[in-house]
Amino acid sequence: MPAMSFIFEPDVLARIAKDALGQPLEVMVEQIAEQLEREYPGHIRDDREWVLNNAGGAMGMMTVLHASITEYVIIFGTPIGTEGHTGRFWAEDYFFILEGEQWAYSEASPVKEIYRPGDLHVLPQGVAQGYRMPDRCFALEYARGFIPAMLPFGLADTMFGTLDWRTLGRTLSKYGASSIKELMQGKI
Repeated sequence: MPAMSFIFEPDVLARIAKDALGQPLEVMVEQIAEQLEREYPGHIRDDREWVLNNAGGAMGMMTVLHASITEYVIIFGTPIGTEGHTGRFWAEDYFFILEGEQWAYSEASPVKEIYRPGDLHVLPQGVAQGYRMPDRCFALEYARGFIPAMLPFGLADTMFGTLDWRTLGRTLSKYGASSIKELMQGKI
């Protein structure tokens, strides 16, 4: 993969996520967004609107904090549980658990991995897993790599399954507007 422009650091995101633990979700989201804006001024979205998300057979919801050609930062989760396929990407994915549990397994091992609040689940580039959030679970998710290559996975269930055009439009609008804003600031 060619050299890409990354501004976010997983260690900083982990610290910010851990600082927010133990509070109601809405408070965690606002605290995380405010701390991210201090660390990365001008790169965090102002709105905290939730959007449904269907991908890899799982359904959840997300609020987009940052999106560009090479990175995204979102809060992703579900109040009722879900399960599906993580996808296999040309990107690394960092999943900082804020509340609840995420379970995962890989094709290389029949062992269940369990991630709880404060834990970090890393999905390296080119690796896929099955995952489950058995009940309410939310996480700060950070992906770095060629994000446009992730979009077919993130949109296929909506385009060919749920046919929820409103959600598709909202997702593309948020990603597109954020990416254009970042490009205008010189961030790929």
